[in-house]
Amino acid sequence: MELPIYQVDAFASRVFAGNPAAVMPLPHWLDDATLQAIAMENNLSETAFLVRCDRGHELRWFTPAVEVRLCGHATLAAAHVLFEHLGHSGDQLQFQTLSGELRVTRAGRQLTLDFPATSLVTAEVDLGVCKALGAIASEALMPSENPHALVYVYEFERDVAGLRPDFAALRVATELCVIATAPGDECDFVSRYFGPQIGIDEDPVTGSAHCALTPYWSRRLKQDKLQARQISARGGELACELRGARVLMTGSAVTYMHGTVAGL
Repeated sequence: MELPIYQVDAFASRVFAGNPAAVMPLPHWLDDATLQAIAMENNLSETAFLVRCDRGHELRWFTPAVEVRLCGHATLAAAHVLFEHLGHSGDQLQFQTLSGELRVTRAGRQLTLDFPATSLVTAEVDLGVCKALGAIASEALMPSENPHALVYVYEFERDVAGLRPDFAALRVATELCVIATAPGDECDFVSRYFGPQIGIDEDPVTGSAHCALTPYWSRRLKQDKLQARQISARGGELACELRGARVLMTGSAVTYMHGTVAGL
């Protein structure tokens, strides 16, 4: 069996920027062990698998190590593939996922994700986590339900930019991924995402993190529309909007390559 595969740079307007994701449209679901093996072989932060269904497409995401419940950049990449390569004629897509129905709309080259907002509660600033990150945070938060990541808040963009995590120590310090964030110098807020627990030391651009960051910074800055930058080495930009219990994230994507997975 041979299957098509696309590699897309998401939240980017050019190749070699944003966050690369693999996208594989499937005629039917393969077994989970095969999906995980493909994601491990791709060795990208996420591989998105798609199967057409009555309500659009079923969508699943795998890191090289685990399946995840929500992924923004690989959803953006999947939508890009459907619009640009697979002939989807409308301007809206529906995805059935472990996090419920997700929608993506197209306006020119811009794609907008409609994701559930994540509410945060106060957590304790863990000095072990801070030591592993390389700087002490001023505030810590975590999702109120199904916690998957800690949010550590810093005073300045330079604090987040200057983090040099010890990833082995971070795996010992917490079972959760860590999002570091601060006010931006030239945007509303910046962030970085560290996930050695799920096989991703640092994720270049993390849409799902902004489901939590957008409500937090919206309340703090008293505005619903926000410009965000993830200041990883590759970097990425997102236009975010809090709309009730939903977060809208807008960005673009570029195809880096496409080909065939053979030998399955």
